[in-house]
Amino acid sequence: MSSKLIGVGVGPGDPELVTVKGVNALRAAEVVVVPVMDTGERGRAEATVLHYVPAEKVLRIVFALNERTDRARREAAWDAAGARVAELLERHTTVAFATIGDPNVYSTFTYLAHTIGALVPGTEIETVPGITAMQDLAARSGAVLTEGTEPLTLVPVTAGAAVLKDALSGPGTVVAYKFGRQAHEVAHALRETGRIDDAVWGSALGLEGESIRPAADLDGEPLPYLSTLIAPARRDGGRGGKL
Repeated sequence: MSSKLIGVGVGPGDPELVTVKGVNALRAAEVVVVPVMDTGERGRAEATVLHYVPAEKVLRIVFALNERTDRARREAAWDAAGARVAELLERHTTVAFATIGDPNVYSTFTYLAHTIGALVPGTEIETVPGITAMQDLAARSGAVLTEGTEPLTLVPVTAGAAVLKDALSGPGTVVAYKFGRQAHEVAHALRETGRIDDAVWGSALGLEGESIRPAADLDGEPLPYLSTLIAPARRDGGRGGKL
């Protein structure tokens, strides 16, 4: 019988935002893998998982999550993590991998699934969707993500502030992920495109130290890396104007 690897989205941090299907998948798996940085601190995924499964069922595996420049080192970490998970799949029927947000949206699970597909052919790979940071921030701030025919653009600012500026120059709502280290550039792009007045940013959503503030308050100081920004579409205030 082939083994199964399930990527489970556990949301942005608030344990109450894990879906029922996600909780059931975590509890049904024989082992739950959580990614940790090589510095060893507990991540959001691990903290969330421990609300639902006992610690002895959770296995921490190091990923170079904080490596942005040394591609060889980053890929070596992926290979080592993949080999460890491959060993687990040889001994267990079902292994779950917990990831913050959704496993199909900028998730480490993507790289792991690719590696396992090569190391353990025949492994069944599934994903359980999770609540994303943009959904949580929209709910907590009251920002409406889309109306009618408006597009929604999601930009990782690790791609560069110029990519964000291009998106802000277009129509619809723009969401920016991972922008904390470039908060100054992001504020400049918002002001230059006239999108700062209605924009909102948040960090540590659902956790101690949560911060949700108007983007106009950005003063150029660096923010937590996993900060999220929503710049809503320009709207005339009328109901159903974009239908």
